[in-house]
Amino acid sequence: MNDIICTVDVVLMTLRDSRLHVALLKRDHAPFLGALALPGGYIRAAEDADTQAAAVRMLREKTGIDSPYLEQLATFSGSSRDPRGWSISVAYYALVPAEVIAAGGHPEVELLPVEALKGLPFDHQQIIEAATQRVRNKSSYSSLPVYLCGENFTLPQLQKVYEAILGEPINKVSFRRKLDELDILEAVAGAMETGKAHRPAQLYRLRKCFRQQLSLTGRALNAAG
Repeated sequence: MNDIICTVDVVLMTLRDSRLHVALLKRDHAPFLGALALPGGYIRAAEDADTQAAAVRMLREKTGIDSPYLEQLATFSGSSRDPRGWSISVAYYALVPAEVIAAGGHPEVELLPVEALKGLPFDHQQIIEAATQRVRNKSSYSSLPVYLCGENFTLPQLQKVYEAILGEPINKVSFRRKLDELDILEAVAGAMETGKAHRPAQLYRLRKCFRQQLSLTGRALNAAG
């Protein structure tokens, strides 16, 4: 009986030009040599305490990035997803600002819009579609989009991130009310955004207790508020 292939795959997402992008790498070995694919690889039983540890290691090794937020997405398995044999992959997703990938990521990492992907190996297209749907759904009732912002940001900048993910404009009053419910931000003392046409805007950052966990609300955020 052949051994089952056990791997992890990570959907590393960021926002560029108000569109969700995913990080891909060219495979350096068969199968699908040279094809763009998700960062992933074998679970090392002697090294990885669990699949979360394997995903953290894989993301660091393949992209050079340590994401503050990494969540398990789903398990993908079957006899047809990998030409080498029956396989199971535990998929995770992570969100980081684009500048983190530009500054700390490996030069081989390519960022592509999630809606423009095609011809990916294995079932990576399915995994990315599932991650995209999870991010959009979860963003409507949680603090998840904050991980796409830089360390400091204004409230209008954060609102634009939410709008980019949800794909619709959000009422400003409703958005500020939702932020109060989430209670995730703190003002950066004495820090203002200047040099814009409008008056200086207060800069905020994520409260320390929410830098690795989400804040959730019971009602979804939408254009109608």
